[in-house]
Amino acid sequence: MLNLFSLRGLPWTGADGQQKVQLTAAELESLRSELADIEEREAHMKARLEHIDGILRSARLSGYLYIRTRWTALPGEPAPIDDTKINDWLPRFIVLHGQCIFFYLLSTDLSPQDSTLLSDVVEVGSLPSFTREDEGTRYSFYILTRQGLRYECSHVSQIQVDTWLSALQTGCKVVSQSDVLVPNVSSKK
Repeated sequence: MLNLFSLRGLPWTGADGQQKVQLTAAELESLRSELADIEEREAHMKARLEHIDGILRSARLSGYLYIRTRWTALPGEPAPIDDTKINDWLPRFIVLHGQCIFFYLLSTDLSPQDSTLLSDVVEVGSLPSFTREDEGTRYSFYILTRQGLRYECSHVSQIQVDTWLSALQTGCKVVSQSDVLVPNVSSKK
Protein backbone atom coordinates (compact mmCIF):
# COMPACT_ATOMS: atom_id res chain seq x y z
CA MET A 1 0.00 0.00 0.00
CA LEU A 2 2.55 2.53 -1.26
CA ASN A 3 4.70 1.89 1.78
CA LEU A 4 2.29 4.16 3.63
CA PHE A 5 3.18 3.03 7.15
CA SER A 6 6.91 3.54 6.86
CA LEU A 7 6.51 7.31 7.01
CA ARG A 8 8.21 9.11 9.85
CA GLY A 9 6.03 10.84 12.38
CA LEU A 10 3.35 8.17 12.61
CA PRO A 11 3.22 6.64 16.10
CA TRP A 12 4.05 2.91 16.16
CA THR A 13 3.12 0.57 18.96
CA GLY A 14 4.27 -2.99 19.29
CA ALA A 15 2.08 -5.61 20.91
CA ASP A 16 2.99 -9.28 20.86
CA GLY A 17 5.57 -8.71 18.12
CA GLN A 18 3.10 -6.96 15.83
CA GLN A 19 3.53 -3.41 14.74
CA LYS A 20 0.52 -1.14 14.50
CA VAL A 21 0.00 2.45 13.56
CA GLN A 22 -2.14 4.67 15.71
CA LEU A 23 -4.10 7.23 13.71
CA THR A 24 -6.51 9.83 14.90
CA ALA A 25 -9.94 10.02 13.32
CA ALA A 26 -8.88 13.17 11.43
CA GLU A 27 -5.75 11.46 10.02
CA LEU A 28 -7.79 8.45 8.96
CA GLU A 29 -10.38 10.64 7.23
CA SER A 30 -7.58 12.57 5.50
CA LEU A 31 -6.08 9.32 4.16
CA ARG A 32 -9.49 8.14 2.95
CA SER A 33 -10.03 11.46 1.19
CA GLU A 34 -6.61 11.24 -0.49
CA LEU A 35 -7.32 7.69 -1.66
CA ALA A 36 -10.69 8.76 -3.06
CA ASP A 37 -9.02 11.64 -4.93
CA ILE A 38 -6.39 9.28 -6.37
CA GLU A 39 -9.06 6.82 -7.51
CA GLU A 40 -11.04 9.65 -9.12
CA ARG A 41 -7.95 10.94 -10.98
CA GLU A 42 -7.15 7.40 -12.12
CA ALA A 43 -10.70 6.92 -13.47
CA HIS A 44 -10.52 10.30 -15.24
CA MET A 45 -7.16 9.49 -16.84
CA LYS A 46 -8.40 6.07 -17.93
CA ALA A 47 -11.46 7.67 -19.56
CA ARG A 48 -9.21 10.19 -21.34
CA LEU A 49 -6.96 7.43 -22.66
CA GLU A 50 -9.93 5.40 -23.90
CA HIS A 51 -11.36 8.49 -25.61
CA ILE A 52 -8.05 9.31 -27.29
CA ASP A 53 -7.55 5.68 -28.30
CA GLY A 54 -10.99 5.62 -29.94
CA ILE A 55 -10.35 8.82 -31.89
CA LEU A 56 -6.90 7.79 -33.06
CA ARG A 57 -8.04 4.33 -34.16
CA SER A 58 -10.70 5.81 -36.43
CA ALA A 59 -8.72 8.86 -37.63
CA ARG A 60 -7.33 8.96 -41.15
CA LEU A 61 -4.31 10.98 -40.04
CA SER A 62 -3.10 12.54 -36.81
CA GLY A 63 0.03 14.11 -35.40
CA TYR A 64 1.70 17.22 -34.06
CA LEU A 65 2.20 20.16 -36.41
CA TYR A 66 3.20 23.75 -35.79
CA ILE A 67 0.20 25.96 -36.57
CA ARG A 68 -0.52 29.63 -36.99
CA THR A 69 -3.68 31.26 -38.31
CA ARG A 70 -4.19 34.22 -40.59
CA TRP A 71 -7.25 35.92 -42.03
CA THR A 72 -7.25 36.77 -45.72
CA ALA A 73 -7.73 40.42 -46.59
CA LEU A 74 -11.24 41.50 -47.50
CA PRO A 75 -11.85 43.40 -50.74
CA GLY A 76 -10.70 46.98 -50.31
CA GLU A 77 -8.46 46.22 -47.34
CA PRO A 78 -4.71 46.74 -47.59
CA ALA A 79 -2.58 43.67 -48.10
CA PRO A 80 -1.45 41.96 -44.89
CA ILE A 81 1.94 42.96 -43.55
CA ASP A 82 4.89 40.68 -44.12
CA ASP A 83 5.02 38.64 -40.93
CA THR A 84 7.63 36.06 -41.87
CA LYS A 85 9.92 37.27 -39.06
CA ILE A 86 7.22 36.76 -36.40
CA ASN A 87 7.59 33.43 -34.63
CA ASP A 88 3.99 32.71 -33.65
CA TRP A 89 4.01 29.03 -34.59
CA LEU A 90 2.36 26.94 -31.87
CA PRO A 91 2.52 23.14 -31.63
CA ARG A 92 -0.92 21.57 -31.97
CA PHE A 93 -2.14 17.98 -32.25
CA ILE A 94 -4.14 17.71 -35.48
CA VAL A 95 -6.61 14.93 -36.26
CA LEU A 96 -8.19 14.30 -39.65
CA HIS A 97 -11.29 12.35 -38.69
CA GLY A 98 -14.36 11.78 -40.85
CA GLN A 99 -15.28 15.00 -42.62
CA CYS A 100 -13.51 17.26 -40.13
CA ILE A 101 -10.08 18.53 -39.10
CA PHE A 102 -9.69 18.85 -35.31
CA PHE A 103 -7.06 21.06 -33.67
CA TYR A 104 -6.11 19.99 -30.12
CA LEU A 105 -3.69 21.74 -27.79
CA LEU A 106 -2.30 18.36 -26.67
CA SER A 107 -2.86 14.80 -27.80
CA THR A 108 -4.37 14.01 -24.40
CA ASP A 109 -7.08 16.69 -24.54
CA LEU A 110 -10.67 15.51 -24.49
CA SER A 111 -12.07 18.26 -26.69
CA PRO A 112 -10.49 20.21 -29.55
CA GLN A 113 -9.67 23.91 -29.43
CA ASP A 114 -10.87 24.37 -33.00
CA SER A 115 -12.27 22.39 -35.89
CA THR A 116 -13.01 22.86 -39.58
CA LEU A 117 -15.26 20.89 -41.87
CA LEU A 118 -13.55 19.53 -44.95
CA SER A 119 -16.45 20.91 -47.00
CA ASP A 120 -15.43 24.43 -45.86
CA VAL A 121 -11.88 24.02 -47.19
CA VAL A 122 -11.50 25.75 -50.54
CA GLU A 123 -7.76 25.44 -51.06
CA VAL A 124 -4.81 23.41 -49.78
CA GLY A 125 -1.27 24.02 -50.94
CA SER A 126 2.43 24.15 -50.21
CA LEU A 127 4.25 27.09 -48.71
CA PRO A 128 7.97 27.76 -49.00
CA SER A 129 10.15 26.04 -46.43
CA PHE A 130 11.84 28.27 -43.88
CA THR A 131 14.64 27.98 -41.36
CA ARG A 132 14.51 28.94 -37.70
CA GLU A 133 17.74 29.65 -35.86
CA ASP A 134 17.09 27.16 -33.08
CA GLU A 135 15.41 24.35 -35.04
CA GLY A 136 16.50 24.01 -38.63
CA THR A 137 14.37 23.78 -41.76
CA ARG A 138 10.60 23.53 -41.51
CA TYR A 139 8.41 22.54 -44.42
CA SER A 140 4.97 24.08 -44.56
CA PHE A 141 1.55 24.10 -46.18
CA TYR A 142 -1.71 25.98 -45.78
CA ILE A 143 -5.41 25.24 -45.50
CA LEU A 144 -7.77 28.01 -46.64
CA THR A 145 -11.42 27.96 -45.58
CA ARG A 146 -14.38 29.61 -47.30
CA GLN A 147 -14.66 31.97 -44.31
CA GLY A 148 -11.22 33.38 -45.14
CA LEU A 149 -9.35 31.68 -42.30
CA ARG A 150 -5.97 30.39 -43.37
CA TYR A 151 -4.26 27.73 -41.26
CA GLU A 152 -0.53 27.67 -41.91
CA CYS A 153 1.02 24.37 -40.81
CA SER A 154 4.66 23.31 -40.62
CA HIS A 155 6.79 20.34 -39.63
CA VAL A 156 10.48 19.45 -39.70
CA SER A 157 9.75 16.41 -41.90
CA GLN A 158 9.03 16.88 -45.60
CA ILE A 159 7.41 13.41 -45.62
CA GLN A 160 4.93 14.48 -42.90
CA VAL A 161 4.00 17.61 -44.84
CA ASP A 162 3.54 15.64 -48.08
CA THR A 163 1.38 13.08 -46.26
CA TRP A 164 -0.85 15.80 -44.81
CA LEU A 165 -1.12 17.58 -48.16
CA SER A 166 -2.07 14.38 -49.95
CA ALA A 167 -4.67 13.40 -47.32
CA LEU A 168 -6.21 16.88 -47.25
CA GLN A 169 -6.33 17.26 -51.02
CA THR A 170 -7.99 13.86 -51.31
CA GLY A 171 -10.39 14.46 -48.41
CA CYS A 172 -11.33 17.99 -49.47
CA LYS A 173 -11.41 17.18 -53.19
CA VAL A 174 -9.55 20.40 -53.95
CA VAL A 175 -6.39 21.06 -55.86
CA SER A 176 -3.75 23.50 -54.78
CA GLN A 177 -2.66 26.34 -56.98
CA SER A 178 0.73 24.68 -57.36
CA ASP A 179 -0.95 21.53 -58.75
CA VAL A 180 -2.82 23.35 -61.50
CA LEU A 181 -0.96 23.15 -64.77
CA VAL A 182 -0.92 26.41 -66.68
CA PRO A 183 -0.15 25.99 -70.38
CA ASN A 184 2.86 27.88 -71.61
CA VAL A 185 1.44 30.36 -74.08
CA SER A 186 3.97 32.12 -76.18
CA SER A 187 3.02 34.64 -78.79
CA LYS A 188 4.94 33.74 -81.93
CA LYS A 189 4.10 35.82 -84.94
